Amino acid sequence: MRRPVLAATAGAVLAATLGACVGPNFHRPTPPKVERFTAEPLPAATTAAPGPDGAAQRFLSDAELPRRWWTLFGSAPLDALVDQALAANPSVHAAQAALRQANELTAAQRGSFLPAVQAGFDASRQQQATGVLAPNLASGASIYNLYTPQVTVTYVPDLFGANRRLVEALAAQAEMSRFQLEATYLTLAANVVAAAIQEAGLRAQIAATTRVVDLEREALAVMRRELELGAIAEADVYAQDAALANLETTLPPLQRQWQQTRDLLAALTGRLPANYDAAPLDLDDLTLPQDLPLGVPSRLVERRPDVRAAEAALHSATASVGVAIADLLPQVTLTGTVGSSATAMSDLFKAGTGFWSVGASAAQTLFAGGTLLHRKRAADAALEQAAATYKATVLTAFQNVADALHALGTDADALRAAARAADAAEKSLSVARRQLELGSVSYLGLLTAEQADQQALVTLAQARAARLADTAALFQALGGSLAPAGR
Repeated sequence: MRRPVLAATAGAVLAATLGACVGPNFHRPTPPKVERFTAEPLPAATTAAPGPDGAAQRFLSDAELPRRWWTLFGSAPLDALVDQALAANPSVHAAQAALRQANELTAAQRGSFLPAVQAGFDASRQQQATGVLAPNLASGASIYNLYTPQVTVTYVPDLFGANRRLVEALAAQAEMSRFQLEATYLTLAANVVAAAIQEAGLRAQIAATTRVVDLEREALAVMRRELELGAIAEADVYAQDAALANLETTLPPLQRQWQQTRDLLAALTGRLPANYDAAPLDLDDLTLPQDLPLGVPSRLVERRPDVRAAEAALHSATASVGVAIADLLPQVTLTGTVGSSATAMSDLFKAGTGFWSVGASAAQTLFAGGTLLHRKRAADAALEQAAATYKATVLTAFQNVADALHALGTDADALRAAARAADAAEKSLSVARRQLELGSVSYLGLLTAEQADQQALVTLAQARAARLADTAALFQALGGSLAPAGR
């Protein structure tokens, strides 16, 4: 009874094995043949500057970034912030769920490679129209119960590879989701590092600006006393008052940016701003990475998760063309049914109650209003779009690295100039203090020197923060790590 069904199934598997996949086969795009990231050769290292974060940074073409690249900044509080963000940020959870969904959809489609087996049981009470039709039971009874258990096997041979192409497309989409998850890890870690650096830089600028404001107020008080003594003109006092007011307007925006940066860190680490209690970072808590592993330029497409995601999308689009082509071809379905039918449950599966059937059907769409043809053309257009998107993503990746390298070069020069200015302002302040002790300069002259010194410190803090942030931007542009350890 079951041999015909098994034979049909074996024949279907053989036919599917011998079948060919229609449509184009995917080939990974050739990596760009390039020997450097920038138009001009990179120097061995950036320039150096005196003071904190002023060390020269070396470019290493034969080294790769470590998995936890943010630890290169040497700050345990920063490492804790990144780890908390990777564990609690909702974007990570969403990307993880998207990956699980894509994997399950792929596994579900793989089930189409095997026959579908359905078991059924029908029970009914019937009465035959004996005045019109002769009873069909051996007993001749017109009212009877009928029980029919049966098993049906249905199999659609993958003659032209439609299912294989569909599984290939779904597997590529799952691969794309995996790289999108890795891109989420990378972007999130980079955003946390950048926000932490910005917070530290803003705190340094606020402290220096507050000191300058205090000095300006003290200078205004001195000038008002000198005005009372007739030593200076009233216009000088008004000029100093206006300068103080202009300087005071610079402090609220800095405080607003600092508060908003704290709110950003709260959101990145998965907390509400009201519940964020992490201790603020200082620039001195961060160490400038001196070794910058660039790796081989042509391998950037392997390290960047966004490029790998675009490549997976191209793979999926290629397989989808094969699916569209297969839909234009005949569809074959094999079915087999085996079961038993009896008027009493105890008689089921006895001799003479069994039945079976084996069948095959083929269908070819002759007219569908051009639907299948237009779907094929749409798949071709989607493939062209995916190819163009991949090329654009590669170009953007190399642009990001080049921009970061150029920024690091100018950051080093800016920091050196800011350090030199801060050093000169500090020396000028020392001279002004000695002159005040000797009576050769007024107290107002000392305040002016102190103001210049504090303004130089504001500029220096900005330059330090910019260099640290652009270093993190380079690590992000290089692709960072694929995923944190244990994830």
